[in-house]
Amino acid sequence: MRFILMFILCASIAAAQTDSAYTIPFASKGNTIELTVANTSKMTTQAVNVSVSNVPSWVKFDSTRQTIKALTASAEQMATFAFTVDKSAPVGKGQTLTFSITANGQTWTKNIAIKVAAPQTYTLYQNYPNPFNPTTIISYELSKDSRVSLKIYDILGREVMMLADESQPAGYYQKTFNAQQLASGVYIYRLIATDEQNNHHVFQKKMLMLK
Repeated sequence: MRFILMFILCASIAAAQTDSAYTIPFASKGNTIELTVANTSKMTTQAVNVSVSNVPSWVKFDSTRQTIKALTASAEQMATFAFTVDKSAPVGKGQTLTFSITANGQTWTKNIAIKVAAPQTYTLYQNYPNPFNPTTIISYELSKDSRVSLKIYDILGREVMMLADESQPAGYYQKTFNAQQLASGVYIYRLIATDEQNNHHVFQKKMLMLK
């Protein structure tokens, strides 16, 4: 008895294959991996299980296991695995997913490598919660490796805290602002990201702390 796995990977943006890995869009939904399971034997096989393992925490499959009730001789059947990619995914880092077919006590496996593309744009999100007391989360995305400065100012423009002053690879980040020692009021947080071409990407938003 012999089975063959053939793969088609579809993403919300067409996945590109480079360095033997498929590139998946950052923080994307509606991605699918389609497996064609081919029975090359001359007999029908019952209960063919198809599963995926070695799944990182930043990939969420709708289901990691599917069962083909019966696969006749020389027939093919599709198994589709839908998944999303979380913002926490490391950009550009390869991950190998292992797909297995189990039938009649035997197992066949095939690996497929994926990696996640960088965000398409620089983004600074509104802090959450807002209003807050006394802590809040500030999130942002970098589309390129950058030198990052994230500072907090009071309403008069005086710097009250620095949350980041470092080089960071492209990706998604969260910083916690603790205003325990500060007075209630409106504060401004400003992100300056300088890419390798010395382009400055500047963003700022307001937030409200209520004690």
